[in-house]
Amino acid sequence: MWSVFQYYSAAAILVALTTAFGGSNAQLSATFYDGTCPNATTVVRDVVQRAQRSDVRIGAKLIRLHFHDCFVNGCDGSLLLDDGNGIESEKGAVPNQATDGFDVVDDIKSALESVCPGIVSCADILAIASQVSVSLARGPSWEVQLGRRDSRTANRAGADNDIPGPFESLSSVVAKFSAVGLDSTDLVALSGAHTFGRARCVAFSRRLYNFNNSTNPDPSLDPTYLQTLRQTCPQGGDGSALANLDPSTPNTFDNNYFTNLQNNRGLLQTDQELFSAGTAATTAAVNRFAASESEFFDSFGRSMINMGNISPLTGNNGEIRSDCKRVN
Repeated sequence: MWSVFQYYSAAAILVALTTAFGGSNAQLSATFYDGTCPNATTVVRDVVQRAQRSDVRIGAKLIRLHFHDCFVNGCDGSLLLDDGNGIESEKGAVPNQATDGFDVVDDIKSALESVCPGIVSCADILAIASQVSVSLARGPSWEVQLGRRDSRTANRAGADNDIPGPFESLSSVVAKFSAVGLDSTDLVALSGAHTFGRARCVAFSRRLYNFNNSTNPDPSLDPTYLQTLRQTCPQGGDGSALANLDPSTPNTFDNNYFTNLQNNRGLLQTDQELFSAGTAATTAAVNRFAASESEFFDSFGRSMINMGNISPLTGNNGEIRSDCKRVN
């Protein structure tokens, strides 16, 4: 399962991927907008802060959009496109049907267009909004690499096939991360974004009653936590009801997600398996991040940069959309 990473570094795979797709990580820069839209991050932060007043979950929603965008044809804003004009939107793919926050992305785009029209791409908006969201939740900061351009196409089939889902085996999730040049440390660090946000009962309720058709709950679930989740998600109940991804500090970006895994309190199967059914590499990473929040924060920032470097459109490729929902 880990043979790729026994012989090739994640950096080497990223270079190969970006070359194959015509992108260039070297063209991304933390100072990309300094001369053309120097207040871009401030504008994004202001809009996200306003949205947060009415939706405490918006930060988790925005970082999820960035994640789902980058795993399909790279970080190119393709997820944001609506159906129409020959485009079959990625929003209709099964992994994206519960995604949200598109209205806030539109608000950010409108605010940026009013101060520096035609400059900041929708793909970069997702990257900036992710960093802002984590920072506002008391998490780490990192130098967001910028300069992506927006795609003129979407990939519905890719969205259905390439985005890791909550019911997949650890080996399947590892393979999907490996396919875009991300290693086991990236997987565990990025999974740590589940330290804030919510998940619907439909994403985990099978663990509570009939795990793997056994008629029993998932044996890796802490019994007390199991009873709490069953109250939120009764058998045959509302599959859209929400549970905290981190039951201890649900709105704060911290390392409690990892101590939860150590205590068999990971909400999603794919979360808990990083520890309970993990490889030596994923289990070790969980233990490192549980022991040191600063190490988690450092690794999370690096892994967000790694993910943001997946096959960006740069130079003359793509476009800068004036409306994130449609091509120019």
